[in-house]
Amino acid sequence: MNFKGTLIPIGGNEDKGIDTMEVNNLEFIGEGILARVVRESGGEDALIVVIPTASSIPDEVGENYLTAFGKLGCTNTQVLDLRKREESEFEPHIALIKKADCVMFSGGDQSEITKKIAGTTIHKILLDRYKNDSIVIAGTSAGAMCMSKEMIIGGSSKESFIKGAVAMGEGMSFIPDLIIDSHFIRRGRFGRLAEAIAIHPNLLGVGLAEDTGLVIKNGNSVEVIGSGMVILFDASKLKHNNQKILSDGAPMSISNLKTHILANGDRFNIKKRKIKVLPLDAPFV
Repeated sequence: MNFKGTLIPIGGNEDKGIDTMEVNNLEFIGEGILARVVRESGGEDALIVVIPTASSIPDEVGENYLTAFGKLGCTNTQVLDLRKREESEFEPHIALIKKADCVMFSGGDQSEITKKIAGTTIHKILLDRYKNDSIVIAGTSAGAMCMSKEMIIGGSSKESFIKGAVAMGEGMSFIPDLIIDSHFIRRGRFGRLAEAIAIHPNLLGVGLAEDTGLVIKNGNSVEVIGSGMVILFDASKLKHNNQKILSDGAPMSISNLKTHILANGDRFNIKKRKIKVLPLDAPFV
């Protein structure tokens, strides 16, 4: 199925924070990625709606994005601060989502997004517009992780591929073919994404480094953007996977897990699992 909308999941960036816990940090995406969000949304006059629902400090996060988009010349950025589920049914909020050129979810706790928005009128409108309209849905950190159907809701970064180290839940289902993890390199989340893929080997695992994102067109064609790297886990050719037969706490093993490391400008096709990377002799930009 082709989708007219564009998804831009981003791995997060907490350089503006003072606390090591993600929910207590301001998310500020590097100008290069934000500029791409603006271009994909239609330019400086686009209506960009920032939803800081995932954050425990939504006022500060909302102001942060207003400032960031303002520096890029945007003239029509609004914050939709949904703190209760019933607020996703308010007519003024629904009207704003219906006319938005871009909706951007902030970082924090992805479960807060699903708790307050999933299944509501706003969610249904976003799903319909993503399928039939040229809307951009962007999200950083938690806002990126919630885009998948099978969503990581927690799990230790310290555990090395131990069954039960990752907790899964249902996300917003914008891109059901992926499982997305964020802050992937800095927080050492290899083990938990590997377990998530062992649980759902039919899906493609995506680990996003900070200040790194994807531009997903038609629900299938993907371009890597930003300054870091993207790790892909493709379990479609696994020869061994003992996840189902183990008890929680037991070390897991899988074999023939295909792994790709991609960077800015590289592309891949979700359905075909095809990778297109820049040639080795491409000029350095």
